[in-house]
Amino acid sequence: MKKHIGWIAGATAAALVAAGAITYAVAEDGGSDPGISTPTADSADAGFARDMAVHHQQAVEMSYIVRDRTQNAEVRRLAYDIAQTQANQRGMLLGWLDLWGLPKVSAKPPMSWMGMGDMPERGDGSLMPGMATDTELKKLGTLNGKQAEVFYLQLMTDHHKGGIHMAEGCVAKCKVGVEKSLAQGMVDAQQSEIALMADMLKERGAKARS
Repeated sequence: MKKHIGWIAGATAAALVAAGAITYAVAEDGGSDPGISTPTADSADAGFARDMAVHHQQAVEMSYIVRDRTQNAEVRRLAYDIAQTQANQRGMLLGWLDLWGLPKVSAKPPMSWMGMGDMPERGDGSLMPGMATDTELKKLGTLNGKQAEVFYLQLMTDHHKGGIHMAEGCVAKCKVGVEKSLAQGMVDAQQSEIALMADMLKERGAKARS
């Protein structure tokens, strides 16, 4: 397990370095690939940037909550890696919207750019698939030790599944090459973390919720 955690940490560091290069590449291109105009406010590129920034923010929040609820080094290290990676990626996504001169919020429902704007209202703070509810976040903040670890791993597994679904949508629909590359990187990294979290849950006599 420690070897696996170490691999994730190394991958996170590499992702952060790559993220800087990707941001620079977008700036150099003026916000788009050669031959592709700057994305519009209702494009998949802009929609993904807005929605994934919101999705990532909750993952960062959950990771900071569990850091203070357990002393387990492996869970704390995983939470730190997730928080750092997703905070960095969130900054990139919002930065691209600035580069493109586009708003960071939209009047349209989340994930409309994926054709999911008519999905049922989730409520209780859960704006998109995979996101935890306000009630679940409050519960996480009341747990300690193993209970907190298990609930965090379950919530983050659900969160990653929702994030992968959205990132795959960008891979299929986005036009900006570097954004598609970032989305594919999210898919690959979060699938690896889901496998890791499944092992960590098994060690604690638990399993993912779905």
